[in-house]
Amino acid sequence: MARLFKSKEASLLIKKHRDLIDDINAAESELSKLGDKVSSAAQGIITEKTTVLLDKIPVDELNRDKRGIRIKTLRDNGFQTLGSVYAASAAQLAAVNGISNEGAFLIKEIVDSIAAQAAPDIKIKLNLDDKTPASTELVKAILKYKKGIDCEPECLNLTDFIRSSKLSLALNDLKIGCGFFSWLFASKLEKLRAEDSYKFLDHVINSEYGTHAQLFLSEMQALNSISASEAWDDYAANPIEYFNIIESFTPQFLGAEDSGDALPDEIAQELNSQTVSLDGLKCTLRAYQLRGVKYILSRKRVLLGDEMGLGKTIEAIAAMQALKNDGRSHFMVVCPAGVISNWCREIAKHSSLVPFKLHGQNKLQIFDNWLETGGVAVTSYESCSNFSLSAEFTMGMLVVDEAHYIKNPEARRTQNVVSLSFNAEYLLFMTGTALENKVDEMISLISVLQPELADGLKGMEALSSAPVFRRKISPVYFRRKRADVLTELPELIESREWCSMYPQEELLYENAILNGQFTEARRVSWNVDDPHFSSKAQRLLEIIEDAEDDGRKVIVFSYFLDTVRRVSMLLGHRCVGSITGSLSPEQRQEAVDTFDAAPVGSVLTAQIQAGGTGLNIQSASIVIICEPQFKPSIENQAISRAYRMGQTRNVLVYRLLCENSIDEQMIQLLDNKQLVFNEFADKSVAAEEGPELDDESFGILMKEELSRIKSKREA
Repeated sequence: MARLFKSKEASLLIKKHRDLIDDINAAESELSKLGDKVSSAAQGIITEKTTVLLDKIPVDELNRDKRGIRIKTLRDNGFQTLGSVYAASAAQLAAVNGISNEGAFLIKEIVDSIAAQAAPDIKIKLNLDDKTPASTELVKAILKYKKGIDCEPECLNLTDFIRSSKLSLALNDLKIGCGFFSWLFASKLEKLRAEDSYKFLDHVINSEYGTHAQLFLSEMQALNSISASEAWDDYAANPIEYFNIIESFTPQFLGAEDSGDALPDEIAQELNSQTVSLDGLKCTLRAYQLRGVKYILSRKRVLLGDEMGLGKTIEAIAAMQALKNDGRSHFMVVCPAGVISNWCREIAKHSSLVPFKLHGQNKLQIFDNWLETGGVAVTSYESCSNFSLSAEFTMGMLVVDEAHYIKNPEARRTQNVVSLSFNAEYLLFMTGTALENKVDEMISLISVLQPELADGLKGMEALSSAPVFRRKISPVYFRRKRADVLTELPELIESREWCSMYPQEELLYENAILNGQFTEARRVSWNVDDPHFSSKAQRLLEIIEDAEDDGRKVIVFSYFLDTVRRVSMLLGHRCVGSITGSLSPEQRQEAVDTFDAAPVGSVLTAQIQAGGTGLNIQSASIVIICEPQFKPSIENQAISRAYRMGQTRNVLVYRLLCENSIDEQMIQLLDNKQLVFNEFADKSVAAEEGPELDDESFGILMKEELSRIKSKREA
């Protein structure tokens, strides 16, 4: 019978398939190692940081226990610090004239032991302002891993096919067509099989299989050409995703193995064994957030006190999503009116749950729609009194945001929320306020959640910082601090920018003091008509110019509306939005969205009371505060708008202050109060609470300023 193909054509077709199979198998092997490469790159950062740490220790420390190590020989050969020794191998040390093999291994043993002691305190930080070689390798490894995951389904399809018996049999049957004699002595059946195999293999290589295989291999090849800039750009756009991946492979390098929650063993074990279904959740939880969700679901009626910036809102949404997956249909969120829109946006963005905004004129009609269809009703403390639920109705969960708003049992809004809670299977109170320092408020809230537990706390108020008290409240109160669980956050660098007043602003300031215009005096430097004669305005412009050169965005806070307006006018087109108390929550979020999309060098101005809470502004990495506040905690809340999970750059905070003014007096008094406070307060309390100025203290400062200026004028 006439041959359908030539021997050379059969051999070439088999080779094409064999080469493709080898390439696919190699790509599969490479995919399987991408996770290991992330772990290795993460270890590289720890090694790099350990080397930097050991570089601060002189090599003399090797002989601390008088082991007879030849320190001078090491020094003469360039080993001046423990870091240089740590970076060298035992073979490199043994190559030094005067260092034996045994001595080299002893030296490495000592240095490695010191490094091992330091390692647990070294955590990974990825920072756009500090792109070290090791951190660059890690972001590249993570981007490869991410892209590799996208390739896995295609890889699985291809490997399933190349390992199928049909392909193997066809390649085997076609072998007889590769040689003259093998074909000559083949039976008719073998030749028919060979021809069918040739047709099959030729069709396959030129069909979707061949096309998909080439596309897959091209994508795999592109993984190896990922550039540093591409990886850092992707990190800047998706920082949380990067840390989720690091956490999944090397949780110990983020501190995730010890989330700082200090739960009793029985509760911790309960959470570790618990499983939850998060189908429909459109974001990935950090390990500490998943732990928070499990705590909420296992304890049922709890107070979540995670510090600002840790994502309590996402934890609550994830808990509701899990309950929906378990058959519940109706949920409700009660929150301050200013964050209703933000809650609705976050629910729609991060879950399959449908938000219903119960606020404004149509709230009763929307309430009826929610009752009929299910979803998440979001309303305010003021509005929730309008809704009545039958005793038979049960909602899956009631979430109460900023729960310290209902600390007073006698208040009408407290009673309204408590009334709603009777219809909730699960009850979640949330607050970022450190209630350990306000024990009466804590017990008041716990009395709604778990009355019997609250009764057992009465009389223990003085023990609020003791382990026995923390253990007692652990079934109902769960709090993690940013410093404990977000060890990857970049640095927070704060500075006081002291400005020397121009004669014009100094005259205005002194006249304000002499005339008893204390509010005007607090606006020192910002009440000058010509900004060229405002020392604070000139310093602000310098900071913003530097920010643009450094590829940063800026948010400027002031207590005073007039100052916000003046700053906005001064900046012109650079100011892309302004948040004031007159804006609705929707308008505030729109201003943030515009700012997020704006180019580097852009500025968002805000009244600190309006823009300092409820908003996420990670696109800003410079914060400017125009004058000192009575409560430093207000400043800290404002800073937390930018310095929170998802921030990728060092956050620079500039406080603009005028010398020889009430600014100086306020800062000095607050510093003195802080020193006294630190002497008597628990460290955690001092960090959370801190001192503040009241009207009486401020009045005393103003009298001192009045006396100083009078004396100056008389002189």
